[in-house]
Amino acid sequence: MGAQKSIHAGRAKIDVNVDFTHKLCTSLMFPAFRDTSSPLSLVIGSLCIKHPNLFGGSEKLDVSWDKGLYDSNVLVAFRRPRPEWRPQQCFFIQHSLSPEIGVHGTPVDNFSRSGSGGVNLSKLAVGLDLSEPASSKWSSTTSVKFEHVRPINDDGRAITRDLDGFPITCSGNTHDSMVVLKQESRFAKATDQGLSHFTMQIEQGIPVVSKWLIFNRFKFVASKGVRLGPAFLLASLTGGSIVGDMAPYQAFAIGGLGSVRGYGEGAVGSGRSCLVANTELALPLNEMTEGTIFLDCGTDLGSSRLVPGNPSLRQGKPGFGYGFGYGLRFKSPLGHLQVDYAINAFNQKTLYFGVTNLASST
Repeated sequence: MGAQKSIHAGRAKIDVNVDFTHKLCTSLMFPAFRDTSSPLSLVIGSLCIKHPNLFGGSEKLDVSWDKGLYDSNVLVAFRRPRPEWRPQQCFFIQHSLSPEIGVHGTPVDNFSRSGSGGVNLSKLAVGLDLSEPASSKWSSTTSVKFEHVRPINDDGRAITRDLDGFPITCSGNTHDSMVVLKQESRFAKATDQGLSHFTMQIEQGIPVVSKWLIFNRFKFVASKGVRLGPAFLLASLTGGSIVGDMAPYQAFAIGGLGSVRGYGEGAVGSGRSCLVANTELALPLNEMTEGTIFLDCGTDLGSSRLVPGNPSLRQGKPGFGYGFGYGLRFKSPLGHLQVDYAINAFNQKTLYFGVTNLASST
């Protein structure tokens, strides 16, 4: 369904990938509904340029561009070589454009899907990542970045209010600006009998200018996997909270694939805080196929009313939801294929279909 090509120009390497798989599957599953909360990433094509020795001192330059049906992302990253015992530096510039569905999207079909709310976010970020040398199980990354967020409508025009007339930005202007200091710590341990994984992210908005956003946001993900004979049980808990200045688009969106299946993206709720639990039991059917059963649940902990404009209440989101169902996982030359059949608390049934392309160029 796609094509890949590597081109060597001197010491530079250009990877070109054009993939129509996601677009085809989306049109087959949802023929008459623009569902930008679909579990598929909707990637049409991507372009990657890599230079392993930009200035003759092993400096690495990576330029990537991804284009989807409704979104796009451009990333330029520059890495300088440093001793292994020192933090590794990465300077980056990134621009992305994507629909904001999780907070401003409109739930339909008993909350099983989320339609476009006419709000898109254009983000420009410039910053520096510092990756600390990893120990046997722990690793950490510290970053600082300047971020400029500009809401636009489906026609590409700057907007300050949503369809109901409520402000979209924290500043009340056509954009929000902020300097964000982020610390992320990760723990990972895997054995033949299971795995343990923990991630903690803390973000702090720094008041460089009085009108820039000042906030503190944290998020954690804890996962535990246990092998039960031929089966594998995986449970995870995700939570987070934000205090201080806040734009509605910064709220935690609950619902969708990777959150609570059976709901559209953000259809359970969107709040200053969240808590999501996922449990999945996988059983191998043969060498290429696994069968799964799962149970997801999530809540905004009653914090939706604290989001500016209270979009969750205006859209009638319940604030708590659960979904359960079963699925199949396939391994194929095309990649990993995932099919999930989920039922939410309103007895609405949803079929998810996803493809992860495993092909890579060398």
